[in-house]
Amino acid sequence: MRNKRTFLLMAVVFGLALVFGITTGASAADIRIGVASPFTGDLAAYGDNIKAGVNLKLKEINDAGGINGQKVELVWGDDLCAPKDAGTVGSKFAADKSIVAVIGHLCSSATLAAVPIYVRAGLVALSPTSTNPTIGDVGKGWFFRNCYTDDFQGKYLASYVVPKLLGKNSVAIFYENNDYAIGLKDSFMSGAKSAGVKVTGAEAYVAKTTDFTPQLTKLLRDKPDTIFLCGYHPEGALIAGQARKLGFNGPLFGADGIDNEDYIKIGGKATDNTYLTVPFLASAAGPEGQAFAKRYKAAYGREVDWMSANAYDCLGILADVIAKTGPDRKKIREGLAAFNSEANGYKGITGLTYFDKKGDCAKPAFVKMVKDGKFVAAD
Repeated sequence: MRNKRTFLLMAVVFGLALVFGITTGASAADIRIGVASPFTGDLAAYGDNIKAGVNLKLKEINDAGGINGQKVELVWGDDLCAPKDAGTVGSKFAADKSIVAVIGHLCSSATLAAVPIYVRAGLVALSPTSTNPTIGDVGKGWFFRNCYTDDFQGKYLASYVVPKLLGKNSVAIFYENNDYAIGLKDSFMSGAKSAGVKVTGAEAYVAKTTDFTPQLTKLLRDKPDTIFLCGYHPEGALIAGQARKLGFNGPLFGADGIDNEDYIKIGGKATDNTYLTVPFLASAAGPEGQAFAKRYKAAYGREVDWMSANAYDCLGILADVIAKTGPDRKKIREGLAAFNSEANGYKGITGLTYFDKKGDCAKPAFVKMVKDGKFVAAD
């Protein structure tokens, strides 16, 4: 009886292992890469974009035979764009020695929470989206990003978008109380001073706020020409709607955190005449970027966004490095650091990527706008 029970138990365990292997697509020889983003919660739409971009690249890599004959497996970590959850995801990734690199995190606050864990574990993180300028210092050589920083983005908004593209010279700033928005706000204010753009007022809010009327009423008393939506799209869309109800008819503008189709879905007609900066714009991309945009639309039935494009290139960058170094954490870090000049950079669909000593990269900004309920190129 005991032997029969043992046999049955072994059969059940084997069956569960077989099912698990099928559902994850994993094998002992797979190269495993963590992907950290908000896959549930208020900012899940961002995580969906990251997942769409990396999955498209994953299919291309594995359909071509993998990396040196080894298939790539992605391990998903839902960090909710929250520091606490990012720390939990980071700890799990760091402790799993089979994970050789991380794509992420998405939000700057989440990245700042997770990166020290990766530094201690010797696990490299390549973010497609985190723009807070301080992350490079925290990363101590183990953090890289495939996007510009807010030092650049904020000043570009202040020196070009507001005075030249919009033709305005006074701004009210409405910013979320997080690392991304505070860094962006500070950079904008510094650039505005140099560009002669007047900041009429600045008000902060916390995530998941739904009523912005008191702060908007205060900001609109000074009759700003435009409002800076300095944060993420869910609150940005609500602010747009409430500002219009209070009689503000001028242009709105934001940065890359506003770039999501849900901004238009939530805010409706109120979002028209919103301008925003992004690191990738399909209409301005080269032939490879435009071809990618067509593949993306064929796969997902929607226009490509900058987060998907950057995530696609992040997996491409890691695959290129691992093909040269093998799936070794330390060697992957060294391989990324070797992308240190234009001559040595990675040529992807978002352009040429190479890193400075902090893991930052120089990328241009593009401007898009909401017109008649759709995102279109602004200039």
